[in-house]
Amino acid sequence: MNNLDLEVDQAPPPLSTRERPKKLKILVVDDEPDNLDLLYRTFRRDFNVLKADSGMSALQLLEEEGEVAVIISDQRMPEMKGTEFLSRTLPQFPDTVRIILTGFTDIEDLVEAINSGQVFKYITKPWDSGELKEVVQRAAATYDLLKQRTEELRRANSQMDLLTVLVEVTQAASGLEETLAPIAKAFSEAFSADGCIIQLIQGNVLAAEQGIYSETGIVENWLSQDPLTREAIATRQIQSSLNISKDPRLNSLSYYQDAGVKAHLIIPIIYRQQMLGVLSLQWQEPCTLRADELKLIHLSVELVAIALASSCLSTQN
Repeated sequence: MNNLDLEVDQAPPPLSTRERPKKLKILVVDDEPDNLDLLYRTFRRDFNVLKADSGMSALQLLEEEGEVAVIISDQRMPEMKGTEFLSRTLPQFPDTVRIILTGFTDIEDLVEAINSGQVFKYITKPWDSGELKEVVQRAAATYDLLKQRTEELRRANSQMDLLTVLVEVTQAASGLEETLAPIAKAFSEAFSADGCIIQLIQGNVLAAEQGIYSETGIVENWLSQDPLTREAIATRQIQSSLNISKDPRLNSLSYYQDAGVKAHLIIPIIYRQQMLGVLSLQWQEPCTLRADELKLIHLSVELVAIALASSCLSTQN
């Protein structure tokens, strides 16, 4: 179990703190069984391939499976053209990249679909396998870039919300109980944590005052039993275990298993050499933390320390 500085991911930033699936999902749609099977066999090694034999069945499959990175659809299908099918996927899955296969000269449909942003590329039938693979790889890279930018924007917004909440709390210097809950919520949302606990400390012992937040509304507070928390209090340093299943000191503890916590970060809150509390961030999947996230944590905890110190002084007065 190491200080967080030793565990922070120094590789290029992942799309989020969560580990992503190794294979992106793509959907292939064609009413001809031979073509559908060929498309499946072409891409199954590189992608998790879903397949449907009509636009309607493809829409139903998307409802069940959720977003896919790329859709490859035949244009001429009974009941629903490929362009019509793709247009119906656009509102719910705007980041999905769409490719049309056509053996006909449906120029008007294709031009309209491309101009409206529904289609990334069209490929004429019979297609060249190498060309189609190259197009799909580019489409997958485009999807990855879109998701990365979306995630970066979401992260920036939630981090700004975090700093705004902390500044407002610091300025208000309200009572402790009113201070802790919004701080826990802001931290949980900023770092996509499944649960967050902020708990005060008196005389190096966890006190009763705490703020808890979870999207599910259920977080058990077992910090008083937790060796990671005890180590953070004893050393006055951030402690982490970002993959509990591989940590022999934690993976057999029942409260980690019962809560489904797979990654835990515990941060001492210190103001002018006095430890005021600890902040616990918990995830239900193993995760990584980037250098910019670590810097934000340090800055945010400094603001929390100021807020708590101000609240304590206000209470005393």
